[in-house]
Amino acid sequence: MPMSTETDTPIWRKSSRSAQGADCVEVATFLGTHAVRDSKNPRGAVLTFTPSDWTNLLNAIKAGTHDLP
Repeated sequence: MPMSTETDTPIWRKSSRSAQGADCVEVATFLGTHAVRDSKNPRGAVLTFTPSDWTNLLNAIKAGTHDLP
């Protein structure tokens, strides 16, 4: 998934694979971090990751490390 241009205000986006109007996670890149939030609760908690932690998370997800039964 391509990252947004660096900015000090998050530009939230959903995966292009998300169904139109579906609730899912949203991601943003800002101030040198990658952020994730729940689209159902946009004012709720936001998880932030350093670039290296983000890369490690994506690699673990792709490897199936975080698959649920």
